[in-house]
Amino acid sequence: MDAFFLQQMINGLTLGAVYGLIAIGYTMVYGIIGMINFAHGEVYMISAYLCAIGLGLLSYFGIHSFPLLIFGTLIFTIVITGVYGWVIERIAYRPLRNSTRLAPLISAIGMSLILQNYVQISQGPNQQGIPTLMSGVLRFNVGDGMVQITWTKIFILLAAFVGMAVLTWVIQYTRLGRICRATQQDRRMASILGINTDRVISLVFVMGASMAGLAGVLVTMNYGTFDFYAGFIIGIKAFTAAVLGGIGSLPGAMLGGLLLGIAEAQFAGLVNSDYKDVFSFALLVVILIFRPQGLLGRPMVVKV
Repeated sequence: MDAFFLQQMINGLTLGAVYGLIAIGYTMVYGIIGMINFAHGEVYMISAYLCAIGLGLLSYFGIHSFPLLIFGTLIFTIVITGVYGWVIERIAYRPLRNSTRLAPLISAIGMSLILQNYVQISQGPNQQGIPTLMSGVLRFNVGDGMVQITWTKIFILLAAFVGMAVLTWVIQYTRLGRICRATQQDRRMASILGINTDRVISLVFVMGASMAGLAGVLVTMNYGTFDFYAGFIIGIKAFTAAVLGGIGSLPGAMLGGLLLGIAEAQFAGLVNSDYKDVFSFALLVVILIFRPQGLLGRPMVVKV
């Protein structure tokens, strides 16, 4: 196998794992209430700032051990982003739940702009960053070339797949997961059977935001820089991954993220990096033309 191709494959898997984590938030919310949370990208952006704040607070209190720094920062960021997800549901979605389908969509876009400007005013418009936390790289020869993967990318891949595995286990094998699935299948019947569907919907927003928080920490560790506009492009890419895999499907969200990340990395390396975003969205258009429900989604039957 060509070394350059394998190197781009590794880069694509790392990027795609992050796309998949963020896409989970889109697909969970859509699966429960049939709406797209367009403020989800901004939750990811806020998590990047929370990552830096968490690292700063832990260092201030004398915690310099790398495992404790990372674990503490992950817990801090995931909890706070979960709170943001809960607030977004309470403000932008719950009051409009029984209105037209267009109203929550506009409300979510408005919430996205509010969060952008809130961070710009509170943290400043300039790009910010954190120092490199993990150094070191693994190198191995492939044919006539060399392939390398940093410890940071290994950590990103492991953390992303562990997060996905834990969430899948919760949804598939716990009482909470059964309640979420029941609400997804028939919200009215679930309510009649005694399930507090409002609480379930809020919890789904919290879980989706927590996955975005995990992604924000991982990306910030990898690239080290972020700004108040960071959530827009990656949010759109994650939404593309969710649609690609089949919106409403958790495995589809992760599969769509991985495929999108690999395709984008290979196109950037083999063709032209300037048009990788164009290629990503063109891939989405092709999938929607030939398989509108996505790769793992179920066809929708429209009753007339």
